[in-house]
Amino acid sequence: MIEQLLRELAPQILGPLVRRYGGFDTCEDAVQEALLAAALQWPADGVPDNPKGWLITVASRRRIEMLRSEVARQRREETVAALEPPAPASSSASPSSEPLTAAVDDSLTLLFLCCHPSLTPPSQVALTLRAVGGLTTGEIARGFLVPESTIGQRISRAKAKIKASGAEFRLPPREELADRLAAVLHVLYLIFNEGYTASSGESLHRAELSAEAIRLTRQLHEQLPDEGEVAGLLALMLLTDARRPARTSPDGALIPLPEQDRSLWTAPFIAEGTELVETTLRTAPVGPYQLQAAIAAVHAEAARAEDTDWRQILVLYELLETLAPGPMVTLNRIVAVAMVHGPQAGLERLESAAADPALKDHHRVEAVRAHLLELAGDLTAAREAYRLAAQLTLSLPEQRYLTTRADSL
Repeated sequence: MIEQLLRELAPQILGPLVRRYGGFDTCEDAVQEALLAAALQWPADGVPDNPKGWLITVASRRRIEMLRSEVARQRREETVAALEPPAPASSSASPSSEPLTAAVDDSLTLLFLCCHPSLTPPSQVALTLRAVGGLTTGEIARGFLVPESTIGQRISRAKAKIKASGAEFRLPPREELADRLAAVLHVLYLIFNEGYTASSGESLHRAELSAEAIRLTRQLHEQLPDEGEVAGLLALMLLTDARRPARTSPDGALIPLPEQDRSLWTAPFIAEGTELVETTLRTAPVGPYQLQAAIAAVHAEAARAEDTDWRQILVLYELLETLAPGPMVTLNRIVAVAMVHGPQAGLERLESAAADPALKDHHRVEAVRAHLLELAGDLTAAREAYRLAAQLTLSLPEQRYLTTRADSL
């Protein structure tokens, strides 16, 4: 499929161009023009024997044209005269002699550049999907349900910030690598989460985003096989996405985990994710993504919801809260407490957790409260909590589920 091929090749083209010419912003524009040319020509002319070389040649020629324009504007004709563009590319060309076609995988360096610390997380996400994922601005905008102009501005500002920062196309120095890798993993995690449970809109899933996050994380794992948290994040994505076929009914209604038909879960994802978790927990220092993946693996091991080992899950959440405390971790641990020690114990902990400013007016607080009240047998209070949770969420599938749950009580 041409579209998928272009998406995979995009970072492989951009990396060599930035490495040779510099100027992330102009190189990215040149690559986008080359991808557009391929999308228009290849369906009619056929995919060339060396598609990567074809794209590099076309993008390189376009980058040189841009460079000539820049130099001309600065009245440095002598520099322009020294730049000779490569020979025109054609679908039958085999540009293996072009220096940029060296078999160098720059995807990892490109991923770090897109997650530069000078950028905000939304900008990092948008730039990563555009430059590394190969998605168009329109595809990114549709994935996040925002206007295309918003994503376009976000990407333009991100490229300008990278240029202003003077960032070079190279991996971060060793002393910065851990922090920068954490930022990369966080961006991939954000992309996956938005695809798996959309924060707003008609659909619960945006499968193209979660699939892209898995693809990029898999590539990252291939390049950094000894990084435990990279393996942990990939395992978490696979084990979580395995449930997607069972999360909604044919009419799009949300089905909670305890009520899902587990025979619909994607078995190969579960097998791969579980193996990754077991391997990395034995061989690498434990991190938050590994612990989350281990929790997902415990859920996956249970043939029925009632077989879930909640005591093991509670221990894992307690470890996770020590390593990476956060409001969502707290809420999930409270659910595990309720499943092990009873709903009243969970409700008592929920009262103090709800005072956290980060959870103020968050629909998940009321959803958890409703669930625990229902388990405790207080159906009147549970019904009101479900209705309040429905009012607070922007996700229409979640609204429908919470309202239906309230009506059923």
